[in-house]
Amino acid sequence: MNLEQLKTALLGNWVSLTPEVRPSKNPDGTIKPFYLKRHFAYFAEDRFELTVINYADPFGKIPLAKIDIAGHMFWRGDHAIAAGAQKVDFLADEAYAVTPQVQGFADLLNKVAANGYAKWEVGQTQSIFGKSFLPFGLVEGRNFMECDLVYLAHDMMFWGARNVDGRGFDQEENRPTNLQIPMIRG
Repeated sequence: MNLEQLKTALLGNWVSLTPEVRPSKNPDGTIKPFYLKRHFAYFAEDRFELTVINYADPFGKIPLAKIDIAGHMFWRGDHAIAAGAQKVDFLADEAYAVTPQVQGFADLLNKVAANGYAKWEVGQTQSIFGKSFLPFGLVEGRNFMECDLVYLAHDMMFWGARNVDGRGFDQEENRPTNLQIPMIRG
């Protein structure tokens, strides 16, 4: 499948097949699990919208936070992981918002992300777009971007699996080299 065929096949909505786990880092550098489900929509002109629900448990029963991101995808060429896979950069240049789903997470945000925000409350969405947001490592004035990959097979969409050491996809040299659990049409 060439790039234009991939873009056409990608159009529409995709959802996590099952709860996913990704390695992430604690402030002290130790690895911790990040449990999530994704809802992704791809639109013409390389626009995307992504909602991630972060969970406290591996079965996706206790939601902690809802994260909404919107922006553009930039295609960077073939990826060696599989025939038809493409390198892609996701740039959150339209929106980035967080909604706490439990009081404990709202309380944590009120301690570590209070500056420049209203009081964090369960069910209340706040935009973090273009702002500093320590919990996610965001810096004011710089849009969030990930160097990732996209691969379609058997009507499932794969992105890159997180690096096992918890490194993000913030640089080309950190672009993934393995596939994540797929998303299905949703």
